[in-house]
Amino acid sequence: MAEHPADDPNDRMTTELGLRISALRKKKGLTLVALAGRTGLSQPFLSQIERGRARPSMPSLHRLASALDTTTPALLSGGDPGTSAAAEIDTSTVSLVRADQGSMAVQSNGQAKSLVAGERTMYPLEFVTSVSEFEDYYQHPGAEFIYVISGHLEVDLDAEGVHRIGPGDTLYFAGGVRHRWRVVGVWPARLLVTQAGPDAQSRNIAEQHI
Repeated sequence: MAEHPADDPNDRMTTELGLRISALRKKKGLTLVALAGRTGLSQPFLSQIERGRARPSMPSLHRLASALDTTTPALLSGGDPGTSAAAEIDTSTVSLVRADQGSMAVQSNGQAKSLVAGERTMYPLEFVTSVSEFEDYYQHPGAEFIYVISGHLEVDLDAEGVHRIGPGDTLYFAGGVRHRWRVVGVWPARLLVTQAGPDAQSRNIAEQHI
């Protein structure tokens, strides 16, 4: 999947995302070479991301989040402890993200934009996707909720079955469920996707051991 150069009005978002990735990598004591080995992404491309000269696609961002022991929504929102030295992270009780704000990941068949800033108990994202074929499964410890704003989608939840959803429909699934989606029809789908944050994930794990 080709990555997109940061040469449009979203440069600031791209720069902030790069700074967060760089800060988290350094916090974990990883070199660019080590991170490249963990993600399968090239060292030059990772350097471009950290300097705000390129935006990672969603699959690449997912690899980065996994390698840095976080989640894609948390990485986009800046909800990673230790990254505030690189970007101003809002840790207050209120988060206001304007229409022209919020970190974004872009690829040829869609984009994902963070709708919250800072470290939170939940991480909402706005997805616009035209993916027409199932890609690799995603899996993360936090529960996920999908609300379809427009378009139609098939969501494959592995052992939990395939679910077709359209405008106004919602779908919730627990953490650990493998999932992927594809658009049904010729029009892109616009989605509100919310993923549980670290606090909720920790509570869920603790409850499983009671």
